[in-house]
Amino acid sequence: MQKETRFVHVYTGKGKGKTTAALGLVLRAVGAGWRVLFAQFLKHGEFSEIKALKKLGNHVTIRQYGSGRFTKGRPSEKEMEMARTGLSEIMQVMEEGKYDMIVLDEINVAVHFGFIPLESIISLLKKRHRDVELVLTGRWAPKEIMERADLVTEARKIKHYFSKGVRAREGIEK
Repeated sequence: MQKETRFVHVYTGKGKGKTTAALGLVLRAVGAGWRVLFAQFLKHGEFSEIKALKKLGNHVTIRQYGSGRFTKGRPSEKEMEMARTGLSEIMQVMEEGKYDMIVLDEINVAVHFGFIPLESIISLLKKRHRDVELVLTGRWAPKEIMERADLVTEARKIKHYFSKGVRAREGIEK
């Protein structure tokens, strides 16, 4: 049986739902028997999505390449090293063909703030194994990445309760 074509997805924009869209794909992929790597850049910790993904057992491997402390400004050398180590691991894993889907959560933000050079992501896209569905999330997706993607979705904020002072809520935003 011939495998279906696999694609590159980009979920970007200022609106809510980019990681959530990727998690929906992970859920469907696991339901179809796929092996998934869910890699978060910049983030670190037991967020609700991580707790849920762990319940899927050995169908999903989770990696976090960040301290969870970076919010804006200039990243520390340690933060940059964590992100670059992560990307190096992703490149190796992708070549091994161990996963059917790889999600790079917040990778666009990592590129935007200089954690990872854009050229490294372009190289990843060029080397992507044709049997890997690759999902990139985060604000500020560079046009060079969007041009190489097969699917680009932009989340646009129209209204959000954050503007009324509501903080991130467990089970919804964290």
